[in-house]
Amino acid sequence: MQARRAAAALTIVSAPIAVIGLAATPAMSHGTMQNPLSRALTCYQEGPESPSSAACKAAVAAGGTQAFYDWNGIRIGDVAGQHRQRIPDGKLCSAGNAEFKGLDLARADWPATSLKPGADYTFRFKATAQHKGGFQLFVTKDGYDPAKPLKWSDLESKPFLTKADPPVQDGAYTLSGKLPSKSGRHLIYAIWQRSDSPEAFYSCSDVVFGKTGGTSGGSGSGGGSATKPTSPKPGPAKPAHDCPPTASTAAHDHDHGAVNLNSRPAAGSSPDQTGTATGTALIAGTVGLTLGGIGGLLLTGRRRRAAQGRHEA
Repeated sequence: MQARRAAAALTIVSAPIAVIGLAATPAMSHGTMQNPLSRALTCYQEGPESPSSAACKAAVAAGGTQAFYDWNGIRIGDVAGQHRQRIPDGKLCSAGNAEFKGLDLARADWPATSLKPGADYTFRFKATAQHKGGFQLFVTKDGYDPAKPLKWSDLESKPFLTKADPPVQDGAYTLSGKLPSKSGRHLIYAIWQRSDSPEAFYSCSDVVFGKTGGTSGGSGSGGGSATKPTSPKPGPAKPAHDCPPTASTAAHDHDHGAVNLNSRPAAGSSPDQTGTATGTALIAGTVGLTLGGIGGLLLTGRRRRAAQGRHEA
């Protein structure tokens, strides 16, 4: 009897421990442009359940809220540099992914970061997982019309800034360079192509050159005005999604799970804090269940022994 009770207790303990190990492992996703602020991160910071800008409201109406909780997941897993061949005109900001179709809305009122033409600037690409790879930053041509769907031909033919394996500081890749000599409203299109995988990530940042009073965050060296972003409101949880198969399975040895990509953060939390809070809550609940199960088992054993003693007496 004692051996069976010990085996049962071990079973009760071992299963929650496996769950604890899973919960404590941080899920990894990837990233988006932080300076100047991307459309995806702008709408996330406004709060996907009730965004403040007209453009983000329209984007949520077009594609739902989940895209903005997945702000760091605009990607193609097996593109291997074939960006123009794989992403259709009009769908550059979503990378052709239907989940993010709200980001492709052709509007002249997307919140924008004000930048000084030709100035030194430090671009920051928020990275929730780090990989080897290179960045290419393109800007739209003179005469760009934001009220029309963005096409590849709207971008300058060559990137104005390229960086291979830039340093990471405070959770973001930092790319120092000079801003284009442009004027008026434009869009900066970023491509992060991994060198250890065919996977690539994409980002659209709306900017205004030569004016102050931009309506979204993203100032850096070289300047740009910004308003303070608001914290997103919590929403219902959604199961994690998996990456589709790629040409390099080994390169996808990390999790694109719910902590960073899909989890709905509590009010006031940052994107990086969400996973910690979720894991802590799950661990606390699991430990409570474990201790309760063990206590019940031991109490039952004591009661059985007491009853047996009375019977023998």
